[in-house]
Amino acid sequence: MITVTLGTIPYPFERAIDWLNVLLYNNVITEPVFVQHGTTDVSSIAAHPLVATESVVALTELVAQVKQSRLVISHAGQGSTNLLADQGASFVLLPRLARYKEHIDDHQLLFAKSVRKYGIQYCVNKAEVEQAILCPPPPFQGRLFNGSKLSDYLRDRYAKEPSFQRQERRWSVGKFSL
Repeated sequence: MITVTLGTIPYPFERAIDWLNVLLYNNVITEPVFVQHGTTDVSSIAAHPLVATESVVALTELVAQVKQSRLVISHAGQGSTNLLADQGASFVLLPRLARYKEHIDDHQLLFAKSVRKYGIQYCVNKAEVEQAILCPPPPFQGRLFNGSKLSDYLRDRYAKEPSFQRQERRWSVGKFSL
């Protein structure tokens, strides 16, 4: 099985679906494909007998899909990449690019390039995606990021600061109180 996760941001990732459509049509993909697509239109592949689609899935469901997959093709979000690395998945990143209006800038490409040194592959064209399908990378071993998650660090750090502890405040704007 192949899992494709495109994230949930409000920018469509049509390039990824177009490539999947071609690869399915040309029988490069001959196994079940699960696509988590967010806001991306998947109507071109949704009726294909090998394809199952969901716009959003719970984290536990995504982890279960990843564990069943021989390959995961993922947008190059940092959270998704870390999740896949922690699961020891065989995966490649597909960065969203600003020139296709898939994101506001090319930070996903910069991120994908930065994690290449850890053996994580990324694809920027259909030929590279096809190669990953035919010859998936080995499952990721180890941890990508050591240390706590940024959100955990900030919560712990600011919970200890008296100035950031919960205080009731009342703000006035003209004749309105908030």
